[in-house]
Amino acid sequence: MMLKRENFKMLGKLGVIVLGMFCFGYALVPIYKAICEMTGINVLALGDRQIPGATATLPANTQVDRSRTITVEFDANSRGPWHFKPAQNSVQVHPGELATVMYEFQNVQNRTMSAQAIPSYAPAQAGPHFNKLECFCFSQYTLAPGEKKQWPVAFVIDPKLSRDVKTITLSYTFFEVGGKTPAAPDTSKATGA
Repeated sequence: MMLKRENFKMLGKLGVIVLGMFCFGYALVPIYKAICEMTGINVLALGDRQIPGATATLPANTQVDRSRTITVEFDANSRGPWHFKPAQNSVQVHPGELATVMYEFQNVQNRTMSAQAIPSYAPAQAGPHFNKLECFCFSQYTLAPGEKKQWPVAFVIDPKLSRDVKTITLSYTFFEVGGKTPAAPDTSKATGA
């Protein structure tokens, strides 16, 4: 009987310790906030408040190489009865700078189609340094007859790209997936064969 009573006492003590640790864990957040406010060491919280002399602007991107400019030209190729083109023919960017360009597409057929674009780069050495963050070429798309779409291409050119490269051409070939491909032109009639 004595052993049983000692076990219940021990269980009670352990229960109090567990409850104390649980309460202490919940109390840590307000305690931490109070200490940080008193000492001023919570730098992130200071930026959220209106402090005289504090700047609200974000720091500049130090990864951008402003000492050079690269012209990026955009090209669109398609095989089939649809319209596909970039919204602008070229942009000038600094290596490391984020840029976004839109491509326009219209299905001019009287049927639904699925298609996908494949990118290519010129010069070839630019390919590994042309980092697309968002691109319609990552997916296949299904478009209804007459449907128009605009898709973004967000990219960054790696500053490690050779300084010899002044112009990059990004070309997309847009083709139908899983549908009927238009027949090649009949050249026998034109040559008189």
